[in-house]
Amino acid sequence: MKTYDEKHIKNIVLAGAPKSGKTTLCETMLFEAGIIQRRGTVEEKNTVSDYHEIEQQRGSSVYATSMHTEWKDYKINIIDTPGLNDFIGEVIASMRVCDTVVMLLNAQHGVEVGTQLLWHYIDAYRKPTIFCINQCDHEKSDFFNAYEQARQTFGNAVTLMQYPLQQGADFHEIVDLLKMTVYRFEKNGGKPQKLPIPDSEKERAEKLHNALVEKAAENDEKLMELYFEKGNLDEDELRKGIKEGMMHHDVFPVFCLSAKNDMGSGRLMGFIDNVAPCAIEMPAEKTTEDMEVLCEINKPASLFIFKTVIEPHLGKLSYFKVMRGEVNAGMDLQNEITGTTERLNQLFITDGKNRNPIGTLKAGDIGCTLKLKNTNTNHTLNVKGNNFTFQDISFPTPRIRTGIVAKNKADDEKLSMALHEIHAGDLTLIVEHSQELKQTLLHAQGDLHLQTIKWTLEHVYKIESQFVPARISYRETIRTASLANYRHKKQSGGAGQFGEVHIKIEPYFEGMPQVTEYSVRDTEEHPLPWGGKLVFNNCIVGGVIDARFIPAIQKGILEKMQEGPLTGSHVCDVRVSVYDGKMHPVDSNDISFKIAGMMAFKDAFHLAQPQLLEPVQEIAVTIPEEILGDVMTELQGRRSIILGIDNHNGMQIVKAHTPLAEMDKLQQDLRSISQGRGFVSSKFHDYLPVPADLQIKLTDAYKKQQTDEH
Repeated sequence: MKTYDEKHIKNIVLAGAPKSGKTTLCETMLFEAGIIQRRGTVEEKNTVSDYHEIEQQRGSSVYATSMHTEWKDYKINIIDTPGLNDFIGEVIASMRVCDTVVMLLNAQHGVEVGTQLLWHYIDAYRKPTIFCINQCDHEKSDFFNAYEQARQTFGNAVTLMQYPLQQGADFHEIVDLLKMTVYRFEKNGGKPQKLPIPDSEKERAEKLHNALVEKAAENDEKLMELYFEKGNLDEDELRKGIKEGMMHHDVFPVFCLSAKNDMGSGRLMGFIDNVAPCAIEMPAEKTTEDMEVLCEINKPASLFIFKTVIEPHLGKLSYFKVMRGEVNAGMDLQNEITGTTERLNQLFITDGKNRNPIGTLKAGDIGCTLKLKNTNTNHTLNVKGNNFTFQDISFPTPRIRTGIVAKNKADDEKLSMALHEIHAGDLTLIVEHSQELKQTLLHAQGDLHLQTIKWTLEHVYKIESQFVPARISYRETIRTASLANYRHKKQSGGAGQFGEVHIKIEPYFEGMPQVTEYSVRDTEEHPLPWGGKLVFNNCIVGGVIDARFIPAIQKGILEKMQEGPLTGSHVCDVRVSVYDGKMHPVDSNDISFKIAGMMAFKDAFHLAQPQLLEPVQEIAVTIPEEILGDVMTELQGRRSIILGIDNHNGMQIVKAHTPLAEMDKLQQDLRSISQGRGFVSSKFHDYLPVPADLQIKLTDAYKKQQTDEH
């Protein structure tokens, strides 16, 4: 396979809402370039991109897939990405290493919720962006409405490059405003005729061409001077101005096409070749050491791993971008995260499931390698002595969670190992083995994300699993002070056990005044692993309890705080003062005072107006305005406190505090209410008091569970 130099490599990612035609466009581009001889379709389940069994079953992309074309002495690396928000991690990782985003809009629907979500990441990475309004041949297409929506949503940088002369079933001619030419396609698409713009369109085309010239000239002072001098710019000057504008996020060119009928895709590929920036023209990459690394060929090699895939019969595939220098098969590189040396035994360029061996990859190119032992996503590999790491891909926080168990208990260990491997390839999935809740929890992006994981466990790892409700990590505390004492006495032949402890407990808060009713000999503060504090005061005077038993009392209290008296949840933010007690010269020992301290704390806790706290999430629900009322009703039914409503790019964003216990199936219900046009993001806010009636219900359930177990 031919090796391309860094000046002739273009990296693009195809992004867009579901059903915008990304996979179909990929297929058409590969066909146009001669990489494939026959175009597959999603319906026939034979596309290069959607080759995984689960994608063919679902009829939509689940994974980002790398491919390439060779077009007029340029290599274009293409990454086709899923449209569903559940698989957003695949899109973000692909954007991180590509140099241009090709955003597809469905000509029927224009800017959709999924488009706006993707734009958040495009804007964060400041990636040059091309809009392609696809499916102009659909009977309900409306190119100019989609274009106007894009301008309203993304601003005046959205710049028309083409428009269709016809729409719907008659679509077959495109007016190109850069070349001032009409492209006329035959019924089956392919290579078009180039024709003059008809007289009936000249005035409109000239007006739009002038707007394009002005937009291109805005981005370069010399071009602006030329424009004032000549009143126009030639094609090369226009290309230069458009590229400058794309790189500064001041120009987002708009193309029209029918990927299904191969109309307009060749022109798009020509524009990518001639105008879209290559890696060496992009800004320097930032490192965690605050260095800037340019994409240069004459420097020591450096790779960034952006995707990891575990193939059952093949092992680990690591997808990377050559950030600088060049790499060769057989090369040794150092992993800057683990400090280990990795050998690149083989290098590949991939086209879906097909891996094409190659000996060398140069700066800016994208490839993959097999069986790197200690290297995962977000790792940097360098020639030894170049000690820097590229900044990590920042993945979104999970939006839903569930418990998971193996149907067969004998598969528990296999399930744990399989989930660990799946997480290595999908950092948007968080696997938590919670000792507190005695559950394995999956934190994921959505219900479809979870269903994909379950499918993978069943079909790849041969493990039957089931989802179970995720338990809630409540916290227990107190609202008032109380006193209690407990005597532990046990006699059973030989040495007995004796310990008596008197304590006072109070709610703890930062800055509270010190105890005054007792003489405090010593104070210890214990930040608790689960949050909050235990403040322990030793107020024993006169030697009624020997100093050597004080740590045992404290240990007993801490043990009880791990499994609180109300619901077995962790206790937080309590101050305990041990002020009196008794001991026996023979029978007192550590275990006696540990038990006495534990039981005294339990009794005092029940007398101190115990309060159950629940985790509350700060959520943002993004929805179209017409369903705002329905969503508000849904949130209020989930005990949400509405904080406010913002408007952003024509969408309503409802901000609220919602108990984690009420978040179950919120994403699914929201998808149903909004017909897939809404999404929710959340993050932990605080632990807040549970309503009294719910606290009674939860404590009663815990008592019953304790009774049943004993």
